[in-house]
Amino acid sequence: MAIIISDDDVRKHLTMAECIEAMDVCFGDFAQGKAKTLPRVRYRVESPADPTREYFSNVHVGAVPSYGMACVRAGSNMLVKGGAPGRKTQGSLDATNWTVIILYDLNTAEPVAFMHESYMSGVRVGATTGVAVDKIARDDVTELGLFGTGRQAQANCEAICTARPSIKRVKVYSPTKENREAFPSLVQLEGVEIVPVDNSDEVVVGADIVCSMTNSTTPTFDGNLLVPGQLVISVANSDVTLKRHEVDETTFTRASDIVINDWESVVSNRQTELLDLIEKGTVDQDCIVELGMLCTGEATVKQTNENIVYYKNNTGLGMQFAAAGAVVYNKMKGDDTNRVVPREWLAAEEYA
Repeated sequence: MAIIISDDDVRKHLTMAECIEAMDVCFGDFAQGKAKTLPRVRYRVESPADPTREYFSNVHVGAVPSYGMACVRAGSNMLVKGGAPGRKTQGSLDATNWTVIILYDLNTAEPVAFMHESYMSGVRVGATTGVAVDKIARDDVTELGLFGTGRQAQANCEAICTARPSIKRVKVYSPTKENREAFPSLVQLEGVEIVPVDNSDEVVVGADIVCSMTNSTTPTFDGNLLVPGQLVISVANSDVTLKRHEVDETTFTRASDIVINDWESVVSNRQTELLDLIEKGTVDQDCIVELGMLCTGEATVKQTNENIVYYKNNTGLGMQFAAAGAVVYNKMKGDDTNRVVPREWLAAEEYA
């Protein structure tokens, strides 16, 4: 029987440290050709009932043999027409996330779980950032500058501080005063002071790590403010449905190394903020390294006092949900629960 895994179950059974470990394993598997993951597919369709709204689909597939798990993430949301994912229209129906993650046993092909996506999505993105920080960041970093106060900002803040417990201070900025002032109550990390700041420049100046986790379609800071010794991290990317430039051209060109999750996704999703710079010759493709290569030791990228390193958390991959989902499933599969889907409801006979 397949079990139902809710957001509350994921909160209960998956720590950030565990998810960082799962992302390390799956990206290492991927670099070695073991894990399989395809670039995500996104599309929009205008709502027949309301031309100001769009149906938005975001689909991931992948498998991680080290966890014995495959998954399909079937994204399903309503958005304001032309809006960025996450900017949902108002109203109870539109505020609901209908996305479902289906986990499949690699040994039997049987679906073993149907999982809520909302909380897991933020945690796996943050945990992937945690892997990058673990591989790249100096051991003595003490200050994080953070743009954004939403789900991704919260998860990435926790992940970065988990990967580098040397961090003692987080400066956070949102253009909405209420959001930045509320952020310290949303992310409570032992031994870490979280300080809302009043302008974007304050986030960058003096920070060892600068992290932008927003829905912005334009750069959140001026890359000229960066100095050698800083690690820059961002999450927003252009794709076939929306052009976004959360980080400016200066940041790309000043970075000695650019680390990404997956090069195939850069091309297939038409992440023009990077591809255009490569085409113009202002970014050397040889300076771009996939995260999995750092996990296996095939490549090394280190933040030093002399360089600027940029980690572009450039895409979500199905294997992330397979690996993190497996951690939760393995903790829950023996629990007594009435939230199950009988096997006979899902199994169908093969017909010639």
